[in-house]
Order: sequence, then C-alpha cells, then structure tokens
Amino acid sequence: MHRRSSSPRPVRSDLIARSLPGSDVDGLRRALLIAIACLPAVARAAAPARIAWLAPGTAGKQGHYVEAFRLGMRENGLAEGRDYVLDVQYAEGHYERFPAMADAALKRDPAVVIAVAVPAVRILQKATRTVPIVFVSTTDPVGSGLVASLARPGGNTTGICNQAEESVTKYIDLLREALPPAKRVAVLLNTANSANVKSFERVREFAQGLAITAEPFGAATPEELDAAFRAIAQYRPDALLMIADSMLFETHERIVAFALQERIATIAPTPEHGESGMLLAYGASRPEMYRRAAAYVRRILAGAKPADLPVEQPTRFDLVINQRTAKTLGVRIPNTVLLRADRVID
Repeated sequence: MHRRSSSPRPVRSDLIARSLPGSDVDGLRRALLIAIACLPAVARAAAPARIAWLAPGTAGKQGHYVEAFRLGMRENGLAEGRDYVLDVQYAEGHYERFPAMADAALKRDPAVVIAVAVPAVRILQKATRTVPIVFVSTTDPVGSGLVASLARPGGNTTGICNQAEESVTKYIDLLREALPPAKRVAVLLNTANSANVKSFERVREFAQGLAITAEPFGAATPEELDAAFRAIAQYRPDALLMIADSMLFETHERIVAFALQERIATIAPTPEHGESGMLLAYGASRPEMYRRAAAYVRRILAGAKPADLPVEQPTRFDLVINQRTAKTLGVRIPNTVLLRADRVID
C-alpha cells in the first residue's frame, strides 16, 4: 500500500469564476466553499500505514519484542498513531494457525507484514507476492527458500536472520569444553518448523565426528512438550540442546524447570535464556534484532523494495554462563570457558 501524497489539489479557477457575479460577496463565499470541497481529506492528514505482525507466541511472552520494535520505530522518526498503526496477531505456539492469521492480516490491506517463524513467512509468500514481508530472527532464510540470496533477496521478502543454522555446531563445541564427559545429547526441536529439522541434522553430523550421540525429541505445540519431556527423561542424556524456535523460546521456563528437576545441563541458542536458568547460552540478542527491523519498515514505507534490501546478519554473538544453575547441577565450568563468557551469572 502506497501512502497518498499530502500535497493539496490545485483549486480550479473556472469553478471560482462561474461562482462570482462581479464582486458579489455571497458568490465569493460560494466559490471558497467549492474550493474547500475540492481538497481531499488526505491533504490535511495522511492516514498512518498499517503494519501487520504474525507473532508465533503469546502477548505475555512476546510483548518485549513488540516494544523493542516500537523503540526502533521511534529511533527512525516514526510515531505510532501518527505514522503507523500496529496490528499484532498471536499464534500462541500453534503454527497451524498461521494461514488464518495471514488471511486476516492481508484483508486489512497492510503496508508491511512482519513475521518470525519460517512457516509463517512461507504462508505469507504463498498468499501475496506484492505486500512487503519483513522477517525477524529467522533461521536459514536462503536454505529455507525464503529469499534467493542474502545480498539480493528478490521477491517481496527481506529481513534479519539469526544465523542459528551456522551456530549449532558451536553448541556442541561448548558442550565438549564445558562438560568433557558428556556423550549423550538430547536435542529438543519443533517438528512443525522445517528449519529445526535441518538444524538437527547439522548437529547430529557434527556430534558424530566428536563421538557424541545426538538424539531428536520433537514437539509441534506447547501441549506436546510434556510427552517430549517424558521421552527425554527416559533417554537420560548428559545435556539438553534447544534448537532455535519461537515456540520453544516461548516455553523456555518449562524447559528449564524440567531440566533442573532431571538434573540435565542445558544449552540455549539465545543469550537471554542464560539469564533465565539455562546453563549455557550462545547467540545473538533477539530484542536487538526486533529493534533493527524498524529500519527495514521505514525504508519500505519510504518506497524501497524488499527485493533490493539485503538480509541483515547479526554481528555480535554473546556467551552467557549461569553459575547458579551450574551449582544446582553440581557442575564445574572450566575457567577457560568462563573467561570467554560475555556474562557470568553468579
């Protein structure tokens, strides 16, 4: 949706001339009324652009990401209510809701649609080839077929990736350094997210080269997590690795509680989850990616095409180690690993 010009329409002099009998004041008044009627409403105030958002989680857990985006919009000179309105829908961890959400969003004629999970972006791409789509913290957009390349995305889609597909081998390296005896890893993934399946295959292949066994445990919805937990408990792994996925991020507190109960060391793909109880956490800041997504929206509203906007990759990856969790588990993290951490939570 293109914003209409706020330049007033020229007043037609022939209308004024026909309304003026000489110097008649009433005629002048009528002419002025006609001239005002010729001015469109948007000449006085252009309507704010509608930004739709397909959020994979809940309002309670995703709210700080929305606020990070609003902060980015303010930093880019855009005020909510004046320049844009935000229309957020929440899937609450149920990715099967994305088709209905996409349909509802597009019916409201948005200027831009924001999406996070790979399945949501794919559904939007099937539904529209014209409405710009901006993805945020999305895994492997090229390998998932969302864009042609990072430098030249093509089509109507661009955004910010999390590079989680390239970081998964780092998690196994961290595990080997922090917990040398660990040989059995349970990998928790969302089976409704094809990018998770591909990430697991990379984990398994890399782990095999280090004589570490990685076994997958899947859940497609929050309701399926308990079954996955029971299976993991029976497997009795040395560590639990969580693959990057919005539904799993949404339920990370349940994952932490389960792991502590079963005394299993945990590895998370975002630094924020190290602060919430995961033993090791490595990755790029998700709130920062949402804040930076505002720059894409600003440029698109100004007329830029997604096809010409390169996909942004994070440049900073933080390692967070939770020593409180280590003490609870009776684990001693080597100093060589602690010294490399960006944050150590005591």
